[in-house]
Amino acid sequence: MRIGLGINYSGGFKEAAAEVADLERAGLDTVFVPEAYSFDAVSALGYLAAKTERLQLASGILQIYTRTPSLTAMTAAGLDFVSEGRFLLGLGASGPQVIEGFHGVPYDAPIGRTRELVEICRKVWRRERLEYQGKHYRIPLPEGEGTGLGKPLKLINHPVRERIPVLLAALGPKNVELAAEIAEGWQPIFFLPERAKEIWGASLDAGLAKRDPALGPLEVFAGPALAIGENVTPLLEFVKPHLALYIGGMGAKGKNFYHTLATKYGYGAEADRIQELYLAGRKEDAVKVVPDDLVRDISLVGPPGYVKERVAAFREAGVTALNVVPMAGTPAERVKLIEQLRELV
Repeated sequence: MRIGLGINYSGGFKEAAAEVADLERAGLDTVFVPEAYSFDAVSALGYLAAKTERLQLASGILQIYTRTPSLTAMTAAGLDFVSEGRFLLGLGASGPQVIEGFHGVPYDAPIGRTRELVEICRKVWRRERLEYQGKHYRIPLPEGEGTGLGKPLKLINHPVRERIPVLLAALGPKNVELAAEIAEGWQPIFFLPERAKEIWGASLDAGLAKRDPALGPLEVFAGPALAIGENVTPLLEFVKPHLALYIGGMGAKGKNFYHTLATKYGYGAEADRIQELYLAGRKEDAVKVVPDDLVRDISLVGPPGYVKERVAAFREAGVTALNVVPMAGTPAERVKLIEQLRELV
């Protein structure tokens, strides 16, 4: 089982790169760089490519609405080139608050757009002359749109790989089915191993039934918090604000994917209350409502023997990579945690 982690939104690329280089030596396999509405992920990924040697570098995630499909393909090919074939293209739809509120772009047809975007990227990486007439993207623009001067072009450069691995961040049934069908990897959030088959099994099976064998087995990247030791259980309290933010504040009432997931896990009443408090500005009260059981079950926090058992549960549920959130205050402590986890996986 591979081990990854994500750097945070706050920038500090130079400091993060120095730490990631140490983590690489400790056994880290993948580093994810998020974007949201922070600094762009591409700048940091290029910087990290120059400061690391073995690590896979993943976007976690590039939002499908913020770049044209061709630019996404060009960017992925460029990052794969500067990293000598170590880039993973993580894609996701984000949500309407970010896409419409920050980018001013309609949040529409996320599933259809994702499928077409991935198809276009793979045509670009194969250096085909780009002609694509989909429902959402038409390249070149057809007659009657634009100047009429557009011509099919192919990527000037020869990519390191003609198939860069694509990871899709997905939660909803149709999104998960799409990930299982067309992507090399799937990145869920708040993964609870014992409930995974119940929540996502049918969607994964439906997608895998249509999957091209050339894609290989589906990689599954879970993202648990990590703390290993005899007296680390109190650290679970530090996970709760993150859960409260997503369940309560990442989306409007009736349009919050994370609230829906918590409800499917059996915490509907708590999810409703978290959202009610969070949207009312009572964030600290919302954190107090986050169920202890939920936090514990989606995390890797406890003594070594317990963490090893939970790693086995994640593996049994189909997880192939643990994209952990180390609960540690210093770079040295985070390095130690990765070393400990490497011994347990």
